[in-house]
Amino acid sequence: MKNKIILLFSLLAITFSGELVANPGKLIAGSAKINITPPNPKYPVHDSLHARSLIIESNNQRIAFITLDLLDFSNASLSEQLKKQFDLIEVYFCQQHTHSAENAPKEWLEKQIISVMEEAAKNMFETKISGGYRNFPQLSFNRLIMRYDGRARESWLGDDHYRAVNPERIPHGPVDPAVGVIKLEDLEGNPRVIIMNYACHPDVAWNNFEITADYVGYATKYTEEAFNNTVNCLFIQGGAGNQAPLSKDGGRTGPDDPRPSNYDLIDRMGKLLSIETVKLAKELYPNPHDIPSIKLKTDSLSFTGRHDKKIHLKVHFSVIAINDRYIIATVPGEPFIKFQIDWKREMQTQGVPFLFGYTWNAGDWPVYIPDIRSAAYGGYGADHGPDLIEVGAGEKIMNKQLENYYHMMGIFQ
Repeated sequence: MKNKIILLFSLLAITFSGELVANPGKLIAGSAKINITPPNPKYPVHDSLHARSLIIESNNQRIAFITLDLLDFSNASLSEQLKKQFDLIEVYFCQQHTHSAENAPKEWLEKQIISVMEEAAKNMFETKISGGYRNFPQLSFNRLIMRYDGRARESWLGDDHYRAVNPERIPHGPVDPAVGVIKLEDLEGNPRVIIMNYACHPDVAWNNFEITADYVGYATKYTEEAFNNTVNCLFIQGGAGNQAPLSKDGGRTGPDDPRPSNYDLIDRMGKLLSIETVKLAKELYPNPHDIPSIKLKTDSLSFTGRHDKKIHLKVHFSVIAINDRYIIATVPGEPFIKFQIDWKREMQTQGVPFLFGYTWNAGDWPVYIPDIRSAAYGGYGADHGPDLIEVGAGEKIMNKQLENYYHMMGIFQ
């Protein structure tokens, strides 16, 4: 009789809360999608901007990712509100860095974000997780290009040996040509959430003077359509600080320029990325031996500016292990691609690693985070640009991520 009463109260708790509560040994998740296009935008809307949420929980460890088709976004007060309202250890805002986006008014945007979290919390389901990578012909190139004088300069500057904006689509490197995918499915094997992790600036159209989510919006839309719109596809940037699209529109001269932006290029890049994502997602299967768990370590380091020593930044970052198999390093700002390549190489013997760049959960936004070699050879974001962080900051962050991972997993003795 006592067991029946306990069961009854448990069922009532689930009914009235509207949420599924993770029992020990289970992984549960919820996801939702909402339009965040400004109600009264400055520029014409070509395609809508969206926010997508993912809440994931195991053994009372609950975290959330919120992807945003925006250039940038961080909000400490909203972060604290969401943590309290949804009982979260951490909430991560993952902006796509879409150059043709426009932020809606603050209060309206916050309400939309709260709403997309509420919807996710109402639709929690028990899940199994899988993940991996797929290499394919690169869609990006390194926009800091070495020149005849031994220095690197940004791709939009031409010289005798190089045409500006790379119209020949020369695949300068280094790049990471792989797309990473994390798939969450229900117990019947139906995909419910797909995370697409790829490193490239969403500025196929720049100086666009129209609102678009760029290739990110197309890639996520096509991926959701491939699963009959029964999944939410969250795009999370990688180390895209020095990565640009190989297919690039030169841009309009102003909002009155009659020449339309080349959306065929945006569509094509989004479609190609989606095709590879869908192929991989359909090949992934959960490991039957996985024990559901979420482990997390958030840390911070303080830095000064590279040139302006009055700049002081406290940069927060996290390492997350799901089922001790899927290993995520989150980094705010715009990390360079070397950190993604190095993280994947270091962690490949431990599990399936991912670098989530442009991902903020607390502290300051450090803008560009170049590796030491790039900082030495120069170019925009490497040796000049807005509020440059001190040389070596990225290496210190990623070394700390490694150290925290090995401590978190009990590997350090």
